[in-house]
Amino acid sequence: MTGHVTAPSRTPPIPTLDAIRAGGKPAVARALTLIETAHGSEGLARLLDEATANPKGDVLGLTGPPGVGKSTLTNAILTEARAAGRTVGVVAVDPSSRFTGGALLGDRTRLRTDPEDQGVFVRSMAARDRLGGLSDHAVAAIVLMRAVYDLVVVESVGIGQSEGDIAFVADTVLLCIQPGSGDSLQFMKAGVMELPDVVCVTKADMGAAARRAHADVAGALTLASHGSDDWIAPVVLVSSTAGTGLDDLAAALGAHGAWLAAGGRRAGRRAAQARHWVEDAVRVRFGARGLAAVAADLARSGEGPFGAIRRLDADLAARLARPV
Repeated sequence: MTGHVTAPSRTPPIPTLDAIRAGGKPAVARALTLIETAHGSEGLARLLDEATANPKGDVLGLTGPPGVGKSTLTNAILTEARAAGRTVGVVAVDPSSRFTGGALLGDRTRLRTDPEDQGVFVRSMAARDRLGGLSDHAVAAIVLMRAVYDLVVVESVGIGQSEGDIAFVADTVLLCIQPGSGDSLQFMKAGVMELPDVVCVTKADMGAAARRAHADVAGALTLASHGSDDWIAPVVLVSSTAGTGLDDLAAALGAHGAWLAAGGRRAGRRAAQARHWVEDAVRVRFGARGLAAVAADLARSGEGPFGAIRRLDADLAARLARPV
């Protein structure tokens, strides 16, 4: 008797961090592909833990509403970094296609890079319907690239006030605000005010409107309470197209980097980020499994939503109280 035998699935071979560092852009590209194809494997987890423990570069996160000029500013930052001899990795997070789940816009098409330049690597990644803007695959890619490049620039999807995930991967969060758009008023809301380490008013060539936005944001920052050791986000005016204000921006980013280096702040921030990644993974993955498990039961029970919540809460509490 013969039959079809399904071959066991095989985990792709996982390279070492040293091999990725030595292999240039092709090795980085293959490693980033493994984040999806080898997701959940022990080998990939070991590689990512090694990358987490051996960071090489800084992570700069750009956030702000669509159309504010994040891609143009990313181009300017990338050019300045390469001129200074720093290697740069860029993760451009795009909205997801509702049909394929892939990156919809392809931010890397708006970045001007030399394909022959081995010191620059750009990867577009989908947000995958994450309200906060970063999927777990994007976080893993950032961690890996942080271990390879001197600077990693994360250009976020730009969905507005709800986009807070950038703070859980970046060493420095740069919030971009556009003059005359009402962004400066939105910035006064507490949730947005807590996000940035540096604020950039883009399109400074707009003149009076840009200066007014700068004054509004600087005024909003003075309303926040700061301890004696707290960092107060500087506000800079930049025109990427005219090339003005970039030195001021570089100085502000450098000052924040120096502040992080003092007293172990960078290490403390990264440790807190790593704890958040674990908590978020448990919340998302077990939450999704829990929803799948109770969906059919809820359909059959016909009970009201609050009664169902109370019953499920009691059931979960009883399960967690049982000895393992």
